[in-house]
Amino acid sequence: MSKLKDILQEEALAEINKILAEADSKAKMLIAEARSRASERVEAYRKKAEAELRTATRRAKSAGELSISIARIRAREHGITLVRERVLAALEEISTKQSYGKILEALAEEALKAVGAAEGAAVHPDDKDKLSGWAEQKGLELRADAGLHLGVRITASGGRQSVENSLPERLQRGWEALVSGIARRLWGEP
Repeated sequence: MSKLKDILQEEALAEINKILAEADSKAKMLIAEARSRASERVEAYRKKAEAELRTATRRAKSAGELSISIARIRAREHGITLVRERVLAALEEISTKQSYGKILEALAEEALKAVGAAEGAAVHPDDKDKLSGWAEQKGLELRADAGLHLGVRITASGGRQSVENSLPERLQRGWEALVSGIARRLWGEP
């Protein structure tokens, strides 16, 4: 019986070893599959993270470029505003110059040509003495108008039409054309 017992024991051990070998093989296969799945997931997460990083980087770059563009535009607008303020200040200074009377006469002549037959002229009260000789020479009644600034208004016969010609008005009319030249000089833009 001991031989039978040994044979059975050997067969049982062989069967156990076979089961253990199969279990070990299955375990190795499951571990390999799990590693493969884990590696695939890690790779998928890595690709997703890289894509999100690229997207976030593009957005940040675009936002930065937009902020820079806005800052440049604001700086240019501010620069143009400063230039305009300085030009207006320079126009104000013209009224203190000795040649201002001649400038008023030139403005009045231009307005007179635009009206044709005129009956009167108006200037700021401070400028009335500077244009009185010209108005008298042209046979025009000269009135004071506190609303006029650095210029003159010529009224046509019958008073239905008038032409105002002032330095600030002329600056306003030509400002758009001047802005491009200012931009070229300040920033080298076309």
